Amino acid sequence: MNRKLILIVSTLIIFSLLLLSGCAPGNERFVTGPAGFWAGLWHGLICLVTFIISLFTDSVHMYEVNNTGNWYNFGFLLGVMIIFSSSHSKAATKKRRGPCGKDAEWEEIGAKVEEKVKQAIREWVDEAKDKEDEWEEIGRKIEEKIKRELRNWAEK
Repeated sequence: MNRKLILIVSTLIIFSLLLLSGCAPGNERFVTGPAGFWAGLWHGLICLVTFIISLFTDSVHMYEVNNTGNWYNFGFLLGVMIIFSSSHSKAATKKRRGPCGKDAEWEEIGAKVEEKVKQAIREWVDEAKDKEDEWEEIGRKIEEKIKRELRNWAEK
């Protein structure tokens, strides 16, 4: 419980510092000179915060219009990727380690899904009796592709 409280207080302090720092895009600081790579990186890192603030005020923007071009864009994109990829990978790691990842259950689910897909494809193929050979080949290829994709998905 104490850890959660510390995390919440720390997050609020960091959010307040970001809000009060005035380094968000649209700042008067970039009137004299354009924003470069480092400003773009910073703006990418705080883009979620600046987006939320920009919903309530016209003085804060997500993206600095007065920038150096490609280097600012690269920094901004890099900052956005750092923020959103790190949170996604942590969540994905937790999911893989969770109790729901029992191999036997997933094998059973995969087999049931595979069988239902096979059955639906067979019913679809049976509707076109005049091109039976062609449809058999298509059905076989689709079944192989689905098996391969389900195995790849189950192994991830």
